[in-house]
Amino acid sequence: MGDVVGDDGKGALRVLRQGLAATPSLRDGLKTTVALGLFVAMARLVVPLLIQRAMDDGILVDGGPELGAVWRAALAAAVVVLLAMLGSWWTQRRLVDRAEIALAAMRRDGFAKVHELSMAAQSARPKGVLVARVTSDIEALARFAQWGMFSWTVNPIVILGTFLVLAWYSWVIALAVALVFTPIIPVLRFLQSRQLRAYDRFRTRVGEMFAAFSETVSGAAVVRADGTEQVVADRLEHTIDRRYRTRLEANRYMAGIAVLGDLFGAVATVVVIVIGVFFGDDLGLTSGELLACVFLANLLSGPIGELGETLDQTQTAVAGWRKILELLDEPVDLTDPAVAAPAPAAGPASVRVRDLRFAYVDEVDVLTDVELDITPGENIAIVGETGSGKTTFARLLVRLADPTGGSIEVSGVELSSLSTTDRLDLVRLVPQDGFLFDTTVERNVAHGRPGATTDDVLAAFDRLGLTDWLDRLPDGLATRVGDRGGNLSVGERQLVALARASLADPGLLILDEATSAVDPETDQALTSALRRLAEGRTLVSIAHRLATAEAADRVLVFDDGRLVEAGPHEELVGAGGVYSRLHAAWIGGTRSGATTSTNSEETGSNG
Repeated sequence: MGDVVGDDGKGALRVLRQGLAATPSLRDGLKTTVALGLFVAMARLVVPLLIQRAMDDGILVDGGPELGAVWRAALAAAVVVLLAMLGSWWTQRRLVDRAEIALAAMRRDGFAKVHELSMAAQSARPKGVLVARVTSDIEALARFAQWGMFSWTVNPIVILGTFLVLAWYSWVIALAVALVFTPIIPVLRFLQSRQLRAYDRFRTRVGEMFAAFSETVSGAAVVRADGTEQVVADRLEHTIDRRYRTRLEANRYMAGIAVLGDLFGAVATVVVIVIGVFFGDDLGLTSGELLACVFLANLLSGPIGELGETLDQTQTAVAGWRKILELLDEPVDLTDPAVAAPAPAAGPASVRVRDLRFAYVDEVDVLTDVELDITPGENIAIVGETGSGKTTFARLLVRLADPTGGSIEVSGVELSSLSTTDRLDLVRLVPQDGFLFDTTVERNVAHGRPGATTDDVLAAFDRLGLTDWLDRLPDGLATRVGDRGGNLSVGERQLVALARASLADPGLLILDEATSAVDPETDQALTSALRRLAEGRTLVSIAHRLATAEAADRVLVFDDGRLVEAGPHEELVGAGGVYSRLHAAWIGGTRSGATTSTNSEETGSNG
């Protein structure tokens, strides 16, 4: 296989070398595997030799057939075939075992890398594409590692060994067979180069299809509520069709390669027969040797005929491997410092922000020149219209990304200079959707502090005054919450998220409030739990409700990526600025029966 350049300029061999370097498990025991492959290949070559001996020494002898010689050759051939079968089984098993070990490690590395990427890097691609990298692309590589590598281990040895044995019988026949197969080399290179590009496009289309399916499944309720099933179906049909067409394109090249192997193998067999019939005596070939040459030429058609499927598996693997390596090679911009700063003392945290700027991958600033000081124990509310930058600012405070300019200090320590463990002890975020994993209430809360016991989890609920609510759940802590917490109401999911934060016990808590309406009893429990959770720590809330802004010690107003106002609620209402305008809109909405939310739930990257 040549160093074929794909769409992104990386050759196939280069990708394979990088992939093997990234998956050392595939290289473990490689010498033993190659030795087994050599044994299997040589065993296949021995059978034609035994056939020749049976013909010349057992059947075509003066005085009639020597059945003893025939039986000895047949028995030897049976033993060789059995040993070849066992060697092939052992080789295949070794490859599968090592492939699964390597691919399991690659999946773990891929998932870990996804979680290492900052929110800026993750926002640059649909989530379904990331899922495809660690699922579909690795599965494509698995099929190659479990079968294609076996083919590449055995078949080249069979081909080379066959030509050597043919040359031992007759260099004329060996040369003739080589000349027959020579034209296949440039044709295969031509088809392979285009097949690789086709498979690279195919893996890209698979990622796009995964992204479309993921988005559709996540938004199924919205699709049904809005009656846009046909619009979504048309989009899915478009992505499926694009994947289908690129697969067909790649398969056309595979079909051409498969036909070539069978065609040239048949021609080579015919050439050997013709040479043997017309020139066998001149070449000094016995009938048994000629028959062995026919079997050897026919033996070539097997591995060469498999080239189509082998190259198909290889090209698919190379295209998938390239995508995986691109993910694994993506630089991580959120790393622990080589020497971490000492952890700040426990207790309410202070925040100091200077000249803060942030831009996503499009390099357009969504935060500009933010200057801010928050004192320990202060209750801060952040308000602003959709796209004002308040959600991005909150995410920077928990280091889901690093600023593109300026600095953030928490309790007098630069946030990026803390180790991950110390940072998590210092600051936590309760997200707006109260995301829960499909497991029990206890396990979801225990995410707040690895190693937490059942008593720790119960204590977290007790500190928030949620013991009675917990007791009303069907199985208490063992209650399963369902996919994304679907077995619980919006408010109940938020209660579990608050318990998780209580277990973590940070000095700075960032709270992105839920905006959906909840029943009065749950709302009362939320309010009480929030009040208890805020005690003894600094609280920064993205305020979607008027009551949150009014109860805060200070309100920060973001507009177009800038901190434009800061002060107590009453002071800002009378200032006649942005907050005064937002407050008037809230009051007007309340009087007209509308929600008192500052905006609908924000899901954009620069909220």
